[in-house]
Amino acid sequence: MAVSKVTRKKPAESAATRLLLIRHGEVEARYQNKFGGWIDMDLSPNGKRQAKILADYLRCKTIDVVYASPMRRVQQTLAPTLKLNGHSQTILDGLKEIDFGDWTGLGWPEVEKKFKFASHEWLEEIHFRGVPNGETAKIFRGRVEPCLRKIIAKHRGQNVAVFCHGGVIRMILAILLKLPLPKTNQFDIEYAGITQVALHPHMNEVELLNFTPWRDLVA
Repeated sequence: MAVSKVTRKKPAESAATRLLLIRHGEVEARYQNKFGGWIDMDLSPNGKRQAKILADYLRCKTIDVVYASPMRRVQQTLAPTLKLNGHSQTILDGLKEIDFGDWTGLGWPEVEKKFKFASHEWLEEIHFRGVPNGETAKIFRGRVEPCLRKIIAKHRGQNVAVFCHGGVIRMILAILLKLPLPKTNQFDIEYAGITQVALHPHMNEVELLNFTPWRDLVA
């Protein structure tokens, strides 16, 4: 009697969840190169130009859902994308920039002089000591991570755009890549830049790091 061979199909790999982490555009001149934190500032004219170029670029990307910080510089960056691409957004307060406390509004040289550390050590300061009258890394992570976990759980297999801040993007990368926050100082997170992370069942993979359409696609 012939015995038929049963071929078992391998289960299809689950579709990756993709996060497009997008920093706001350039801020108004008086706050550039300063610790802005919770100052609710506007974009500069150049920042508004970056936002329009970003929106045009995102037309070619599949985006299923958009999350955003409530802060004005993020909302102004997001506005052209919502208008051009027809998306709606979900605002999460936990995606606000880190509270820089006593550093707020100060430039790098001022912080170095007043608080006695080298400017390139700012993430170490936040991680190990925290900002005077501001947030520690633990407190900052404690509000960013629940937002991240909520987004991932709710949108598995989808492409999610998260419009937020440089500090928030660094914290999200630290969480997803299992890095100490100071290690993210090795990543450049520019105005209106896009960092894309694919979340696979077996690992998280950075597919795009600090891509800036306003610079990389415009002659």
